[in-house]
Amino acid sequence: MVSVTASKAPAGSAPPLAVAFANTLVATRGKVRDTLAAPEDLTAWLAPDAPGAAAAALGDADLAAFRTLRDAIRAVLRALVDGEPAPAAEVEQINEASAAAPRWPVLTADGAGYAVTRHTDRAPVPAALGALAHDTAALLTGPLAADLRACHGPGCVQFFVKDHPRREWCGPGCGNRARAARHYHRQRGHSA
Repeated sequence: MVSVTASKAPAGSAPPLAVAFANTLVATRGKVRDTLAAPEDLTAWLAPDAPGAAAAALGDADLAAFRTLRDAIRAVLRALVDGEPAPAAEVEQINEASAAAPRWPVLTADGAGYAVTRHTDRAPVPAALGALAHDTAALLTGPLAADLRACHGPGCVQFFVKDHPRREWCGPGCGNRARAARHYHRQRGHSA
């Protein structure tokens, strides 16, 4: 079974599921790289606790479906960040994926407290696509939408939720590269 869990993370913790999924496209040294290069990569991303659990169920067509959804999510996130209207075709792709996977919460005892897991009567692939689409809709219509940002680190293509007033980058690496670039340009300006 493919498992994707959406959560409302507190500040400073893991990004929303939609942002994490959009960020499976990364830039390294100016080259964009897809971390979902093969069905095995998708399997590992969907079920990090049980890599290989759904390997037989995921193939190239499934990978293509997830990439299509990811590209639609990225386009809608980019439109929000840039203050532009949402692209209708991409919104429709997200809605189609969302409608394909009805799900319901199941409450379970978890030590001293409780936990909620999501169950579905759909096949694993539509269920996972639906979970990603549901989280995207929740992100875009919820309180975190106002804090969604695109990283301005040199060559970065990632998104993040601004969880601190001074946060400007998706992570420390981009912050370090941006500060180093500023320092380099200041130094070059003084020596010219």
